[in-house]
Amino acid sequence: MKAKGWQSWVEKVFFRVFSERNRKTIERITLNVSVAGFIVHLILILLKNYDIFHSRMDNILLADPISAIYTPFSIILIYEIYLLIHFLPRSFTSSVSKQFEIISLIIIRRIFGEIPHIDLMASWFTTPENLQLIYDLVGILILFFLIYLFNRSRAKFVKSELKDNLRRFVNSKRALSLVLLPVLVFTSLYTLISWLQSQFSGASITSSFHLNSIFYNEFFTILILADVFILLLSFQYTERYSQLIRNTGFVICTILIRLSFSTDGLTNIALIISSVSFGLLVLSIYQATEASRKRK
Repeated sequence: MKAKGWQSWVEKVFFRVFSERNRKTIERITLNVSVAGFIVHLILILLKNYDIFHSRMDNILLADPISAIYTPFSIILIYEIYLLIHFLPRSFTSSVSKQFEIISLIIIRRIFGEIPHIDLMASWFTTPENLQLIYDLVGILILFFLIYLFNRSRAKFVKSELKDNLRRFVNSKRALSLVLLPVLVFTSLYTLISWLQSQFSGASITSSFHLNSIFYNEFFTILILADVFILLLSFQYTERYSQLIRNTGFVICTILIRLSFSTDGLTNIALIISSVSFGLLVLSIYQATEASRKRK
């Protein structure tokens, strides 16, 4: 059945903006910019070692050649967020799964930033840098396994037929994706410009913790608002208690991820793991509830 009115316009614009051709183009650009960024970062580290170039963040971003991996990972993460916006209309579970993957990549990026700062001569359990690395290494293994379980459970879903009410809901989410895309571009550019300005002013970022929270604080706040908007829209198209609880639970997952950017150390990784664990439990209970309902 064809969409009518605003739905037809939204579908047309969405599939044009988020076409497979555009996605591959953005993927190719991301790869090229990542490689270029990695090379430029290495050159800056080399210039810093020869006392030719200095930055307010020498001790964080220019400490070691391993730190150069931070730049391509940052660029790849922007692409992953583009994919999140792309997949947003598919389902709540697909969107949350992509959020979990993004936060795991942020932790991996942080690990590459931490490795140059570990003190091999000190006790692993007495220095903050060594402890944070331990938390992150253990945390990423737990997250990797939990995300695997979440995606395996998600794969069991049977796609529903796209009826009129469901089509309206999907098109509402497509419209939201079209709004979020320019917001993502504006937020990322604004954050980049603000960070560059801080390098030439009195204000500077003095810790890797604050560096890792740049942009993602704002983006996950926007994402929470988007998820709440989708949750409110879903009330129009379903009255099933299990679906409402599932969708509300996924919003809580996003909130926990957002809260993690306001903390560091063990609390940071604990909040992220609790977010994925909570999402997995909500999904498992929802599937058990649905299976029980269908047997009646």
